[in-house]
Amino acid sequence: MQKLTIGTRGSVLALWQANHIKNLLETQYPTLLVELKIVKTKGDKILDVPLAKIGGKGLFTKELEMLLLDGSIDLAVHSLKDVPVDFVEGLGLAAITRREDVRDSFLSFKYESLESLQRGARVGTTSLRRVMQINALREDLDCQSLRGNVQTRLQRLENGEFDAIILAQAGVNRLELKGIPYIRPLEFMIPAMGQAALGIECREDSECVEILNFLNDKNAVFETHCERAFVRALNGGCQVPIGINASYQEGSLKVRAILGLPDGSEILKESLESEVASIKDCEYIGITLAESFLKQGAKVILEKAQNWQF
Repeated sequence: MQKLTIGTRGSVLALWQANHIKNLLETQYPTLLVELKIVKTKGDKILDVPLAKIGGKGLFTKELEMLLLDGSIDLAVHSLKDVPVDFVEGLGLAAITRREDVRDSFLSFKYESLESLQRGARVGTTSLRRVMQINALREDLDCQSLRGNVQTRLQRLENGEFDAIILAQAGVNRLELKGIPYIRPLEFMIPAMGQAALGIECREDSECVEILNFLNDKNAVFETHCERAFVRALNGGCQVPIGINASYQEGSLKVRAILGLPDGSEILKESLESEVASIKDCEYIGITLAESFLKQGAKVILEKAQNWQF
């Protein structure tokens, strides 16, 4: 293979991610020509509606997947947390990269922390998962939907439309955001499945599968397979209030998970630790944890959450 075309969304963060993979490929294969093709997805076009209202499977991936299938691009670089747990036939993940910081992050120009916000302070986020966990901690805050790319969100924060916003710490780090007085990782908040990893998607019959193999990180692969198995077993998507984070180290997998209603009134939360030696072991742990949640009424809670107004 002499040339590869990477499909990517056009935001600054998406382009950083695509160029990061481009650079790694060119370093690994010096004779390989790699180019980018920018694609605007449904999630990028509809910015005046909360994600949960339009959050069907493939919100940020469908258009890229169509180009993969027709051969217009060879691979697509995604934030793994945006990738649905079920793939279009013929497509799959060829690589899952080493994770950045998995935590969510508090950003504000005026307030040092979530705890220091005044009653009724406006907190911007796209995620019902984050809203749920914020409301469980501080139900007096006003969580509001905040769409757009990172730069748009920061501008609205600086303009005073919000007292604080919540972003993924991975994006903060990758873009090396500066000029914001208060940036605080949120230790209490359980991240989304796949958060801080990049997922590289391609056709299952493509030469890219072998070419991209060097990008796989064992820890990230083990962790995210557990997380995605948990969400799949719950029949949850990217835009429902589910948090799941697995951490693999020296043969041991630690997992913590949460789901509930966005107002924090009903929440299930659990954690476990187990020895693992394979991807199947990790997926089994995710499924086992999901079954425990289902026995506690998770299905009813998630059905309520899907109809939530935000």
